[in-house]
Amino acid sequence: MKAHLLAFTISAMLIVSIGMTPAFGQAQGSIVVTTDKSSYSEGEIILVTGEVRDLFSGTPVSLIVKNDNAIVFLDQITVGADKKFSAEVTAGGTMKTSGTYTVEVTHGTKNRIATTSFEFDESTGTGTGTTPTTPVEASVITDTTVSVQGSNDLIGYEITGGKIVGLIPDVDASSLIISIDATSDGSLTLTIPRSVLDATNDEDGDDDFFVLIDGEEVSFNEITSSTDRKITIAFPAGAETIEIIGTYVIPEFGTIAAMILAVAIISIIAVSAKSRLSIIPRY
Repeated sequence: MKAHLLAFTISAMLIVSIGMTPAFGQAQGSIVVTTDKSSYSEGEIILVTGEVRDLFSGTPVSLIVKNDNAIVFLDQITVGADKKFSAEVTAGGTMKTSGTYTVEVTHGTKNRIATTSFEFDESTGTGTGTTPTTPVEASVITDTTVSVQGSNDLIGYEITGGKIVGLIPDVDASSLIISIDATSDGSLTLTIPRSVLDATNDEDGDDDFFVLIDGEEVSFNEITSSTDRKITIAFPAGAETIEIIGTYVIPEFGTIAAMILAVAIISIIAVSAKSRLSIIPRY
């Protein structure tokens, strides 16, 4: 009788312990995210805040805002030493319709993910006097090229296993952020004009790009020329963002703007010198 009771007790303990074991591959509580309100009107500021459990030095949090799988905003957020992060998103702009929007953040690996949601009503207006920010100009995507805000040069591309749904430059990070819909494992080949994105060292020679897929560094193949850099990146099914980081991205303070500024400065100096000469008394 005691033997049967002992066997029953051990079996019950095993069942309970199995039920309490987290699913494999899930990072329980590894990252949390929230918004300051549950609903927003056109022009209001959406404050996104969160915290990571484990800090990966140099690895940003990837932030995506989407509606019915259509990505309307994406960004890379620096995590502070206190393991916290925050970002501001303006309601409206690329948010074309009222409804429920999902905020998704990942950090380090794809299983370190958290989501929250909010409601957006485009018809109510701000009601707070908040001035909406200018929305990012949408990329024009064809079967072979994609445009970049601030440049007349086009990026050529070939993709398998998915499609490109958006591309924006991040001037602060000197990078291009590409939003993709990866239905299966595939690859993306980009022919990037150096006028759009480049990476150079102190001797003006080529330096390596730094490529992230959903916040995780990956390897890639590259062929360079004097005008373009052609890179091929393999991505897994379900991938959403690819960020290519260099040392320069448009729009920045270009050569023509620098020449205009130089001419203006020289003109000011010349006028000032002439003015000083005109007031010097002649004997």
